[in-house]
Amino acid sequence: MAGKNKKITLKRIQQIFFRSQIILIVSLALFLGVAGTLINIHFETQKRDQNLQNVAETIARSPMLIDDGKDSAILAEYLDSLKDTLDNIDVISVVGKDNVRLYHSNHELIGTVYDGTTPEFESDEEGYYATNDIGPSGTQRRAYAAIYDADGNYIGFVMAIMLMQNIHRETLQTAFIFILITIAAILMELLISTELSGTIKKSLLGYEPDVFSAMYQVRDNILESLDEGIIAVDREGTVQFVNHAASAMLGDRNIVGQQLDNVKLCSENVLMDKVPIRENDETVGEVAILHDRAEYMKLVEDLTGTRYLVDSMRANNHDFTNKLHVILGLIQMEMYEEAVSYIENITIVQRATISKIMNAVNEPAVAALLIGKTARASELNVKFILREGCYYSNTDMNLPSEVLVTVIGNLIDNAFEAMNEKNDAYDVQKELLFGIYSRPGAVLITTDDTGTGISEQDLEHIFENGYSTKGEGRGTGLYQVKTMVESLGGTITVESQEGAGTSFSVSFTK
Repeated sequence: MAGKNKKITLKRIQQIFFRSQIILIVSLALFLGVAGTLINIHFETQKRDQNLQNVAETIARSPMLIDDGKDSAILAEYLDSLKDTLDNIDVISVVGKDNVRLYHSNHELIGTVYDGTTPEFESDEEGYYATNDIGPSGTQRRAYAAIYDADGNYIGFVMAIMLMQNIHRETLQTAFIFILITIAAILMELLISTELSGTIKKSLLGYEPDVFSAMYQVRDNILESLDEGIIAVDREGTVQFVNHAASAMLGDRNIVGQQLDNVKLCSENVLMDKVPIRENDETVGEVAILHDRAEYMKLVEDLTGTRYLVDSMRANNHDFTNKLHVILGLIQMEMYEEAVSYIENITIVQRATISKIMNAVNEPAVAALLIGKTARASELNVKFILREGCYYSNTDMNLPSEVLVTVIGNLIDNAFEAMNEKNDAYDVQKELLFGIYSRPGAVLITTDDTGTGISEQDLEHIFENGYSTKGEGRGTGLYQVKTMVESLGGTITVESQEGAGTSFSVSFTK
C-alpha cells in the first residue's frame, strides 16, 4: 500500500501538468477549431456564391443564348461541355421568358415548364443573385443571371446550381480536417508537457513541488532557529541567504547580493568560519558560520573544565588504587579495625578537600584543576594546602578561565618539580600552599613551596623564553605565564631562597 501511495505521489506533477495542459489545449483547440470552421465556411460560402454567379453570368452573356435563331441541340452540346469542365457546378438550367426550360443538365427536363421560384431582377442592380431553394434535384444553392437580347430586352434567365448535399459534404470534410489538426495539437502538447514536467521534476531533484516547498519551509525554520549566524554564498562569492542571527550579528545590514569578501564584521566579538559546498568534486559555493565570541569562549571554558575534571578523575583513580592496596593489606593481616579507621579517614579527608575547593572557587575549570593537582600532590607525597580565606568568583573580575588554568597549572607544576628535587631530604616535609583571592576589580594568586629554591643568578632569567636549568626543550612555562598575565594587565613577582623554597604572586586589577 505504501509503494502504491509513493507511486501516486511521484506521478502527481505529471497529472497536474496533463490536466492543466489538456484543459488549456482542448479549450484552445475547440475555440480555434470552431472559429476556424465558421470562418472557413463563411469564406467558402462567399467563394461558392461568387463562383456560381460568375458561371451564371458568363452563360447568360453567351452569344449563343442571345441569338434569336439559336439551335437547341447545339446549345445543349455547348452547355454540357461547359458543365463537364466545372467540377463544383452540379446543375445548369436555362429558362426562357415563358418559363419553359431551354436547357437543363438533366436533358429529360428540357422543354418542360419551370415551376420554381422566378427571380425578380428588377430589384437587383447586378442582374444576378444567389439564394437557397428546392428543385427537382433536392435542396440546392442557386445563382440567377438574367438574359437580355441585343436590344436589352429580357428574354429569360440562367441558373447555376450546387446541391446542398455536396455543400454539406465539403463542410464535413473541412470540420474533419480541423478535428485532425486539434487531435494532433493535443498529442503534441501532451508530449511537450511530459517532457516539461520531467525537466521541472529533475530540477526539483525528483521531489514533488509541494514536498519541495515543505522541505524549504522546514529548512528555513531550522536555519532561522539557530543561534549561529548562517550566510550562504554561491560560486561567485555572492551572498544568497542570511538568517536572522547573522543579520543581527552584522548590525541588521542587508548584505544579500553583495560579495562576502566585502562584508565587514561590525564587532570583534563575532567569529566567522567558512565551509565549502562541493558537488561532483567541484566547489559550487560556501556557507559562512558566525559565532558569538562570548558563547564560543564559554564553550571553550566548559570544555577546558571537563578536560581537567577527567585529568582529576584519572589522578584520583591512581591514588585510590594505592589506597585500595593499603586496605587489602590490612585485611589480609586481619587488622580489621585499622582498615575501617583508614577508610573513614581517607573518605573524610577526600570529601573535605573537594568540598573546600568547590566552596572556595566557583569557576568549574579552576576548581577541577585544583582537585586534580590535589590528587597529584598525594601521589608525589606533597602536602597540598589550600590557604584559609581563599575565595574566587568570576563576577568580581571576569578573567578567561583558560588563562587562569594555564597560570595556576604552570605555577603548581613548577612547585612539584622543585620539591621532587629534594630526594635526599626525606626528613623534610614537602608542602605546597596555594591561595586565590578575589574582590571586585582585583584577583590575587599565590603559591609557596618548600622546594630547592632558585639562585639569585637564575632568578633574573626565569621568565625568559627557553631559559631553564633542567635541560634543553624547557623554559617556556613561566615565559608563557608572564606573557598571559601582562597581556591582561596583571603582574607576576617571585621570591626565592635556596634550600628553603619559592613564592610566586600573580595579581590582576582593573
